[in-house]
Amino acid sequence: MQFILSVFPILLLIYLMAKKNGLPSYIALPITGALILLIQLFYWGNSGSKISASVIASFIATLVPVTIIFAAILFNRFMEVSGSIRVIKSWLATVSPNPVAQLMIIGWAFAFMIEGASGFGTPAAIAAPLLVSLGFPAIRVCILTLIMNSVPVSFGAVGTPTWYGFSQLSAVNFSELASKTAIIHSFASLVIPVIALLFVVKWSEVKKNLVFVYLSILFCVVPYLLIAQVNDEFPSLVGGAIGMLLSVWAAQKGLGLSKDKSSSETSGTDYEAVTGKQVAKALMPFAILIGLLIVTRVQQLPFKAMMNSTAELFTVSLGFADFKLTQSLTFGLHNILGTGISDSYKLLYVPSLIPFVVTVLFCQFFYQESKGHIANIFKTSLSSVKLTYIALFGAFVMVKLMMLTPDPSNDITLSMVNVIGQVFSSSMGESWLYVASYLGAVGAFFSGSNTVSNLTFGSIQQSIAQQIGSSQTTVLALQSVGGAMGNMVCLNNIIAVASVTNCLSQEGYILKRTFIPMVIYGVIAAVVYQVFVIISPGVWA
Repeated sequence: MQFILSVFPILLLIYLMAKKNGLPSYIALPITGALILLIQLFYWGNSGSKISASVIASFIATLVPVTIIFAAILFNRFMEVSGSIRVIKSWLATVSPNPVAQLMIIGWAFAFMIEGASGFGTPAAIAAPLLVSLGFPAIRVCILTLIMNSVPVSFGAVGTPTWYGFSQLSAVNFSELASKTAIIHSFASLVIPVIALLFVVKWSEVKKNLVFVYLSILFCVVPYLLIAQVNDEFPSLVGGAIGMLLSVWAAQKGLGLSKDKSSSETSGTDYEAVTGKQVAKALMPFAILIGLLIVTRVQQLPFKAMMNSTAELFTVSLGFADFKLTQSLTFGLHNILGTGISDSYKLLYVPSLIPFVVTVLFCQFFYQESKGHIANIFKTSLSSVKLTYIALFGAFVMVKLMMLTPDPSNDITLSMVNVIGQVFSSSMGESWLYVASYLGAVGAFFSGSNTVSNLTFGSIQQSIAQQIGSSQTTVLALQSVGGAMGNMVCLNNIIAVASVTNCLSQEGYILKRTFIPMVIYGVIAAVVYQVFVIISPGVWA
């Protein structure tokens, strides 16, 4: 019964969103959250104060993705108003008018680099509107960017899902874990980007440009794989940066690109000639954005520690909770309703105020076209995320309640999420490694984060590895890969990319189409595992 009640809300949510004329996420998610609340109250037996505290904490937790989405919309609208998007369109046409090249440069290599610097769903939120502005259909672009933003995710945000996601586990060889994770992702990269392209352009178009597609893939993945053998922080960031530069160079040279005129949506569009100075000015906001992301995420620089400082500035009792503000301007509610449940928002570290808002406020002085429009850009961007907040609030209520640990006095000892994980793992035995990645994907689907998926299920995966006598790093690598591929179906990311491309009522449509590539990714992970067990059983088995 515990398992049935744990999975039923998920199945209901998928049905509500994916059925014909499905409900939008801002209706389906709150309904699901309310159902789980009732299950927690009447079956799991958690106290009303504990459940209420989780709901209150969700108001704070929702600020993270919503402010990122708001900031991404703000940045994209500034780029349009300032005329930068128009110049970038013309420049990309001179780099290559080929739609496959444009999709790979922006949807793959550029997003790969952004994931390495930031994570938090920002790659799709930045890349998707840029591709839409080039004339690609919005809904197809949403699907493409979600599918492509999977390979770099395990090392996103300067490796956070790996070095922090598994930080609570003991006796983990992180060097070996990073190596195995990158190997599995690298093999998947030979298939997944091609699948993503097929949602936007026809196979005949992809086939004619397949050499360039694989050049762009390898430009990112080869340095990514090599760096992962010695470091778990920089594979995606450095691999994406190298891949981006080399992909642009290859496109300019026409390497691997069809000489035929494309019949895609972007062909036949007239673009004005632009100078190098215009291009540099148009790309300046992106350069500032990426620069700020890098300097605030790299552990070797002092800014990351400063922006995450827990040194208390002051604490005020609100009666129902303690409001705390730190020197890094992190604010939050602590010990809500006396339950010990807390949540906080890192104003400076969450990629919203820095880098997006700061970049817009700084760059407005360099673009004549934007003067007098900044206030309106802020206003319209804010109004765009109202329904997004409702949807994501429902998602966080669902997630927090499903991860809620039962009271010690209860007969039930596991959270709903752990019940699902335990049933899946115990039913598979030694065959677990063939499906281990899907548990990671389930975690990402719930939480919207590869990092949280690893934090949630890492200990379960490690325990399973010990029970069945398998390599712990292999099982954890599959978990991390699963959390990354789960980004395709992660509700937070789907809502984010749908919001910035004005497709907010199409989440169910997107989810149905990203699900199969996610399943294929898991199959590839299982095959790679089996092959390497045969080749190197002493390391992988």
